[in-house]
Amino acid sequence: MGRFLLDREPMPALSLTVDTSALTAIGNDYGYENVFSRQLRGIGKKGDVLVGLSTSGNSPNVLRAFETARAMGILTIGFTGERGGKMEKLSDILLAVPHKQTNHIQEAHIVLGHLVCGLVEATLCSPKL
Repeated sequence: MGRFLLDREPMPALSLTVDTSALTAIGNDYGYENVFSRQLRGIGKKGDVLVGLSTSGNSPNVLRAFETARAMGILTIGFTGERGGKMEKLSDILLAVPHKQTNHIQEAHIVLGHLVCGLVEATLCSPKL
C-alpha cells in the first residue's frame, strides 16, 4: 500500500499475518491450519496472487491457503527451502532456496522478496518510454 522504491499509486496488497484479532479468532474457532485460508476465502478473488513462505514447504496453514488459492483461481508463489516440500506441487512459481539451514533460507527469502517487489514495481509502475 505504501511503496517500495518508486513513489507511485498504492497497489492492493496486504499481509494475512498482521491482524492478530483475525489470527486468534480463526485459530480458536477453526484451527490454526485455517488462519490464512479463511482470510483468503473472505477477500481473495480469481486473478489475485498469493505469496507464501515456509522454510520446510510443509507448514499446514500455508499449505491450506495454497490449496484454497488453487480452488479460487489465485496464482501462488512459494518461498521455501531446498526441497520445496508439499508447497512445490501447490506453487505456480516456486523460489526454493538451495540450503538446509533455516536462518540462511529465511535470509535468502528477504533478499528474494525485495527482488520480487522491485520487479513488480518496475514492471507495473515505471513510466513508459
